[in-house]
Amino acid sequence: MLYIGSHVRFNNEQLLGSVKEALSYGANTFMFYTGAPQNTIRSNINDDLLKEAHKLMINNNIDINKVICHAPYIINLANNEDESKYLFSQEFLRKEIDRCMTLGIKYLVLHPGSAVKLDKISAINNILNGLNNILREDDNITVLLETMAGKGTEIGSKMDEISTIINGVYLKEKVGVCLDTCHLNDSGININDFDKYLDIFDKYIGINKIGCIHINDSKNEISSHKDRHENIGFGTIGFKTLLNVIYNKRLEDIPKILETPYIGDNPPYKYEIEMIKNKAFNDKLKDILSKEEA
Repeated sequence: MLYIGSHVRFNNEQLLGSVKEALSYGANTFMFYTGAPQNTIRSNINDDLLKEAHKLMINNNIDINKVICHAPYIINLANNEDESKYLFSQEFLRKEIDRCMTLGIKYLVLHPGSAVKLDKISAINNILNGLNNILREDDNITVLLETMAGKGTEIGSKMDEISTIINGVYLKEKVGVCLDTCHLNDSGININDFDKYLDIFDKYIGINKIGCIHINDSKNEISSHKDRHENIGFGTIGFKTLLNVIYNKRLEDIPKILETPYIGDNPPYKYEIEMIKNKAFNDKLKDILSKEEA
């Protein structure tokens, strides 16, 4: 089954608002942050809104087990030069895990982090230590390490970095991977040979560890290490290549999430989801949304 959705907001209606927005795009899954990704401000979970959200999902055939949460950007488990910041990242991630479980969410995407002035081996060890301190046996959630573009000192742009982290986590069943097509392209992976990539991934990590795929085109050429997302079919990866990822038989039941840029102030997701479902590229997408802006 195709599980396709996009990033949506977590507003005053909390998860209920997220579900409503996803449905307006014709989606059957979605991804959200539980608050602004750049700060620690979080509202208390409203039980009544949560019940309404769960009911709305059931009534519209949205499987909560396929819904994704994304951890805040300010979490950086890779760097421990400032012990207080390192501990803060662990504490805040722990709170986000607990928050997700309150909401009933089973997957939390995490950027592995940036080494900054540290060497990569030390940074990877910091991520390992952080996850081992945070994860608990009774956690009903999987933390998905996102594949990164390799911008700056990011960890996670190479398969062996992800593999080393997963292999070093004590509770391995609590850790998985979120692939990002833009990041893969920008890190040097040829998405045109995606099945070859999956073969290698399966050998060293295991396809069963993939819990989510971010579907994004890229503004950049392969190996650029820049991480600039583009709308589906308008970038260097291309619509047909992305369709081959989305409809790959080995990834059939894995949720696919769009993180493509707004066109002006307008979200493109309704149109992009239509393109994906119809398997037909709409080269007028940007013109349509630009006119809506006017």
